[in-house]
Amino acid sequence: MTVIVTDSGFAADDWTEGFVALSNEGEAANDIKALDLPSDVFPETLGNIIPNVDFIRVDFPSAADGRGFTIARQLRLMGFKGRLRAKGHVLADQYAMARRSGFDEVEISDDLAARQPEDQWQFRADWQAHDYQNRLRAKVES
Repeated sequence: MTVIVTDSGFAADDWTEGFVALSNEGEAANDIKALDLPSDVFPETLGNIIPNVDFIRVDFPSAADGRGFTIARQLRLMGFKGRLRAKGHVLADQYAMARRSGFDEVEISDDLAARQPEDQWQFRADWQAHDYQNRLRAKVES
């Protein structure tokens, strides 16, 4: 099982329609509602698919692999307005970065949720107020 992390805390997964792996891209683009992306994809190659997709899930194979943050940012810059989820080895310490790069939520394993309980994720849920740029602006204004 998995746990979904949002700014509100832990929740069960409410998406029931499944995901299409990028390797199965042969399906008609307008039939894909949710897409699973590996961490080594180049978002610019997805231009014709993105407008028809409601939900994208990006894999994080390792907590040390930050390519997913770049993918999320690029997807948002390309105009993707749908739901964007990080999946895999994302740590509580990385939650604010995930949100700032464009992810709406993070999907973690039950094991990771047990090791890093909800309060550790909630501590980072105020990600907009505690970023580096806001701290710099506060110093300049005072």
